[in-house]
Amino acid sequence: MEQTGTVTSNRIYKARIFEMIFSDKKELLALYNAVNKTDYDIPELLEINTLQNAIYMSMKNDVSFIIDSRLSLYEHQSTYSPNLPLRYLLYVSDIYANITKNENLYGRKVINIPPPRFLIFYNGRDPFPDRMILKLSDMYSVKEDEISLELTALMLNINPDYNPELLNACKTLKDYSLYTARVREYADRMSLEDAVERAITECVKEGILSEFLSKNRAEAKRMSIYEYDEERHMRQTRAEGYEEGEAAGMAKGKVLATQRLNRLNQLLAEQNRTEDIVKAAGNEEYQKKLLEEFEL
Repeated sequence: MEQTGTVTSNRIYKARIFEMIFSDKKELLALYNAVNKTDYDIPELLEINTLQNAIYMSMKNDVSFIIDSRLSLYEHQSTYSPNLPLRYLLYVSDIYANITKNENLYGRKVINIPPPRFLIFYNGRDPFPDRMILKLSDMYSVKEDEISLELTALMLNINPDYNPELLNACKTLKDYSLYTARVREYADRMSLEDAVERAITECVKEGILSEFLSKNRAEAKRMSIYEYDEERHMRQTRAEGYEEGEAAGMAKGKVLATQRLNRLNQLLAEQNRTEDIVKAAGNEEYQKKLLEEFEL
């Protein structure tokens, strides 16, 4: 992975702005210091081990690195996903496999591995608190009193007006938050391409991510358009899924209601209560009373 401030044109198209910015060791160290309230000042202390092609489903994480014998995995999300703990488990398994590939895992000697920390930087539209913990155990289909495998990830909301201490401690993270918020604001009232172009132009003039956007303007524009378009598509897909689920639920409800009424009419007919059948057909309250009578 590149570690300079300028991103060259041979980068994978679907990389993210967050990853592009924080693949620079100087910026990544500043982010780490802000999150952990440390004051490391030598970027070379960072050992970046971001996965390029994870073994499961060709997944790729945003940024992972080791410093001070600790492993940090950072992800940026513009759409909330409760499945991130599982994805993190797959990421860290792959990273540990690579770290220990030359070690004897069957030996009697303990193999030391860096303890991990999982962070999610969230700046989506859905409201979430400043900090939220996501747990792997929340995904288990059966709840256990004793959990044999747990993984916790801390989600930090980095939208403007959230986590001010963190954003003020890392100017680049704050600038990223302001830039993406501006793209989103403008995209609501003009074409996406125009919105990104306007946001970039204004931010460069105002000193918001100015160096990064100036050096990588063309690719940053492509990435921003791709990211926003992907975010919008995921929102639409969720909305369509909700509508489809709601429609399916209503249809199922109608079927069950019809089955209950058919069963009620059958029972009334067996008792020669024809008048009740006729009365219930035009009186919902009486129909409800009969359904309760027969416990339907």
